[in-house]
Amino acid sequence: MQSVDLKKRRRAVKIANAVNSIEGVPASESSKLLSDRWSNGEITTEQMKTELLVKYKTSIVQ
Repeated sequence: MQSVDLKKRRRAVKIANAVNSIEGVPASESSKLLSDRWSNGEITTEQMKTELLVKYKTSIVQ
């Protein structure tokens, strides 16, 4: 992945975290870790979506 794309991802995560914080709904630690992995190019967007869906579907069922 190109460094420009990674910079865009990191910026997107930073903005999303700021907006969530302003709205009073900060991201969970596990979501932040997942976002960090995505912004560093360790996982794809699709992998991130899948992991979030699995996490939150599981928490809704419980």
